Amino acid sequence: MTARQLYFLLACVMPVAKLVMLPASLADHSANDLLFPALVHLGLQAGAVFCVLLLAKRDQSFFELLEGTFGRIAATILITVYALFLLFASVLPLLEQKLFVQAIFYDTLPSLAAFAPFFLFLAYTASKPIGSFGRVWDIIGPIALVGLAGVLILAVGEADFGALLPVGAAGASGFFKGTMSSAGWFYDAALLLPMLKKIEYRKGLPLKGMLAYLGGGAVVLFFLATFYGIYEGTAVNQLFALASVSKYFAGISMLGRADYIFIFALSLVLSFFAALPLQGAVECLLQAYGRKKYLPTVLAVLGSAVFLTLDALLDYRFGEVLLALSDLFWLFFAFTVAVPALMLLLRRRHA
Repeated sequence: MTARQLYFLLACVMPVAKLVMLPASLADHSANDLLFPALVHLGLQAGAVFCVLLLAKRDQSFFELLEGTFGRIAATILITVYALFLLFASVLPLLEQKLFVQAIFYDTLPSLAAFAPFFLFLAYTASKPIGSFGRVWDIIGPIALVGLAGVLILAVGEADFGALLPVGAAGASGFFKGTMSSAGWFYDAALLLPMLKKIEYRKGLPLKGMLAYLGGGAVVLFFLATFYGIYEGTAVNQLFALASVSKYFAGISMLGRADYIFIFALSLVLSFFAALPLQGAVECLLQAYGRKKYLPTVLAVLGSAVFLTLDALLDYRFGEVLLALSDLFWLFFAFTVAVPALMLLLRRRHA
């Protein structure tokens, strides 16, 4: 994966995943102070991204770094646990993606029938080498950029940014509730660890990668401000922010929902991002247990089958899933912030 491809992923693709149901969730807990929990998460993730990209300089895989310090057996256990975390983290974006597709594009079809084909796509992408997806970000990154620009240009004129005042109205309670409840959307640095050794390291990569991520984060903050400026007190009821903020553009009444061009483009971006956690989990397991001939396909199909089952069982229980993730917010801080930082302290054992 080249530096350019990585920047597309960090600055263009990752922000899109924060713009579907996160805005309404933040508005529910933090009201007009919804920017501050997001700012905390983005700052922490930017630091973690810097740490991961600094590790890329060692030209070792995630497993090789662990093995050099803890030995093969312990490294196998640790990376397996990390793969399980990635599988756990992927439940939210998959369920969110399903509800988005069902509500926006196929609201007359049963949810399982509308979304089931996605799991074939999920199995296919997860079975492919994670390093090969750099070329995908070359294509998806510009699509994300155009889609975000289109949605925001149509929406910003309808926003009253004065709705974000007075600052601090939600109080400390609103800030902490918003921060804890939104942790499940911020695990971007964790997705980079399985890519170590696949990333082409160049001088300045950690700093430039962090700045690219912060650039994408600025777009997220601007979108959240625009979202709240449009809906204000009713923002909590707007579950699919990405598909709703642009519909109040004055020209929509004459052109129809022309903004769907951008929404369709962003839904494509979301599909590839939703597959990343499973792909990362498969890569972790392959590093630990070897790249046997059919193992990538078996793991990808098995993971997709598990998620298809969960999709059928959870159905529309998004609120319950989000509540469970809020209670386990510490997992996201531990695996996505603490682990990348601690990885820098690993030193190879002397034989």
